[in-house]
Amino acid sequence: MQSFMSRATLAGLLLGASMLATAATSAPEGAKVFIVSPADGATVAQEFTVKFGVKEIALAPAGDVTKNTGHHHLLIDVDKLPAAGAPIPNDANHMHFGKAQTQADIKLAPGKHTLQLILGDSGHMPFDPSIVSEKITVNVK
Repeated sequence: MQSFMSRATLAGLLLGASMLATAATSAPEGAKVFIVSPADGATVAQEFTVKFGVKEIALAPAGDVTKNTGHHHLLIDVDKLPAAGAPIPNDANHMHFGKAQTQADIKLAPGKHTLQLILGDSGHMPFDPSIVSEKITVNVK
């Protein structure tokens, strides 16, 4: 009986810890993220620099659990924001900047593209509520 209770207690602790690990981090009051440049509607070369900005939140590398910090993720041609409660994908349309970078040099094919920023917490999870920039459009020549 004692062995069963020990296992049940351990299972309960593990379940509780896993639920905490997936809980969304609360967004700091007034936190904002924005694209400094390029401007919405700009025409850019195939390789160009995107500069990121934040307000009322600090930047920290992924894995740093300091309160009221996060890091950038650049969404390229993404129609639907990443799902709440799940890590932000890491692929060609969801670029991670987990070293707390404030700009990135990117290369896109000619044509019209959309760019948007979303801040992730220490584990690449969107904040609650999500901290996202306005979506901009760039014309790549």
